[in-house]
Amino acid sequence: MPKYQIIVDVQPRYLPEQSEPLDNVFGFAYTVTITNDGEVPAQVIARHWFISDADGHTEQVKGLGVVGHQPLLKPGESFQYTSGCRLRTASGTMHGSYFCVAEDGERFEAPIPMFVLDAGSGDTPTRRVLH
Repeated sequence: MPKYQIIVDVQPRYLPEQSEPLDNVFGFAYTVTITNDGEVPAQVIARHWFISDADGHTEQVKGLGVVGHQPLLKPGESFQYTSGCRLRTASGTMHGSYFCVAEDGERFEAPIPMFVLDAGSGDTPTRRVLH
């Protein structure tokens, strides 16, 4: 087991009730599970997202914490939250990283693997992860 390791799993879904396809507005939610798979307690301090639509427009989102929290996770513990975004196209991708600080002072980045936002998936969570 690595000393410092945060695993991130994301389950996105299309929100037809928050979308206006004729106006090029597509709403998506994504549920993120952050798990400390390392040996040392670690805290999620900040986030950095890259959100891209099918036309190649990319937006960066940076900020402290996740949904108003900076969870401190002991080894084996998880924190889950749901957030959302809107795209101008029916599909796109997201990826990024979390900046973390371990209890012993070590600073490290936890990658958020790229995942697909797809309005064609309906209410079924899209489990595709791009590597």
